[in-house]
Amino acid sequence: MISRDPAALRRISAAFAMALTLGGCTSGDHRGQGGDPPGRPPTAPSPSPSTEPLAECPTSGVRIRSTGGDAAMGLRALGIELVNCGDHPYQLNGYPVLHVFDEEREPIMLRVVNGAKEITSGFDQPPRQVTLSAGERATAVVLWRNLVTDSTVVATNGEFLTVAPAAGQPAEEVDPDGPIDLGNTGRIGVSAWKKADPSTPVPTRPAPPPAPSAVPSSVSPPDSRL
Repeated sequence: MISRDPAALRRISAAFAMALTLGGCTSGDHRGQGGDPPGRPPTAPSPSPSTEPLAECPTSGVRIRSTGGDAAMGLRALGIELVNCGDHPYQLNGYPVLHVFDEEREPIMLRVVNGAKEITSGFDQPPRQVTLSAGERATAVVLWRNLVTDSTVVATNGEFLTVAPAAGQPAEEVDPDGPIDLGNTGRIGVSAWKKADPSTPVPTRPAPPPAPSAVPSSVSPPDSRL
């Protein structure tokens, strides 16, 4: 027998509507709840720094970077470092190969002086064979002078530098730690690779270059007979 009481009918209708609502919501369907827009899956959380993959070692097995620059009386010195990040020994025997580019990434034509004899002294030790085990490193120094000897020749400023372990090897771009202000010398020098002492911490800047002579090597001294 169906009740004719209006209040009872309202209670039965409310209970029936609630049952339909609960029956239509399963444990696997909560779209639109918790503030998520209807029909849009939740966004995956970003990986934490501890789970991000480490930078891969280049296919060459080595990584090259700069260790900072130093300047004294127009003489510039930029330290570079090569790290064997691979699993096998890596051999060096010679000088880094340099290329300098302007702000438009166009190559700058200049002469690379191995040993830097025409730029300064103290970096002309001959190359020796270096074998780097995994994790070991080698260092070298790039040198140049900010010197203008001819006012009719436009001074050169490089903005980008690439370094290769040797001729024919892949080059990597390194931070020159400022402009490569060559003046109008048209040359840049580099020392030979040498193995770094594993107990020596990684330098943030190269050792200061030797004090340059009062008269730059590219300028002839005045004739004392005049």
